[in-house]
Amino acid sequence: MRKNIVAGNWKMNKTNSETITLLDEILAKKPNTATEIIVSPTFVNLKTAVDKVAGKGITVAAQNMHQAEGGAFTGEIAASMLTDIGVKTIILGHSERRAYFHETDALLANKVDTALKHEMRIIFCFGEELKDRQADNHFNVVEYQLRDGLFHLQKSDWSKIVLAYEPVWAIGTGETASPEQAQEMHLFIRNLVTKVYGHEIADELTILYGGSVKPDNAKEIFSKPDVDGGLIGGASLKAGDFLDIVNGF
Repeated sequence: MRKNIVAGNWKMNKTNSETITLLDEILAKKPNTATEIIVSPTFVNLKTAVDKVAGKGITVAAQNMHQAEGGAFTGEIAASMLTDIGVKTIILGHSERRAYFHETDALLANKVDTALKHEMRIIFCFGEELKDRQADNHFNVVEYQLRDGLFHLQKSDWSKIVLAYEPVWAIGTGETASPEQAQEMHLFIRNLVTKVYGHEIADELTILYGGSVKPDNAKEIFSKPDVDGGLIGGASLKAGDFLDIVNGF
């Protein structure tokens, strides 16, 4: 049975002291749930978060990493630096990394390989922009991103993969993706993985939705049969809102 996950991507928000405060608030109200809760602070606050939630049923993830093992890459972070402080989950391919830092599918495939070499679990993000949706090209864009970024993997690698579909056009644009649109794409994704890797892997694969999930729409979105949770942005920065989303299950 595949796992339900709600992951909070804090992006470039929260100082170290603010990280401690937010984690305290989350821990104080954390529900007793089978849903996995993930938080993803900035690099400089990861160790603080790991120590704070140790043994308390919350996973800490990093927002990015470099594909190289080390070397002359000023400002970058290697996989071994993350795993050494207890971070074993990584977000790769977020729409903001693709848009602002020009990360390509080929680059992301290299990052995926490096993360797997270090036995990290990967939350792999992908999704179409508004122009793709308007041109009715959204299924093709998603298929290409998955094929170029992940479909070189062996079947055994997929136990370490979580997918996160982000309709970029529905994030901070005023446009809204319906739960039905989320389900339609998630089913397409699961069927695509089935064609390449078979039913067993596809049926066990967790697929998260990353299109502006909020407390007032989480329950309806999570009720869809192929939506296994959410990758949450702004709403993850408030403990009450974040946990209300977790309770959407």
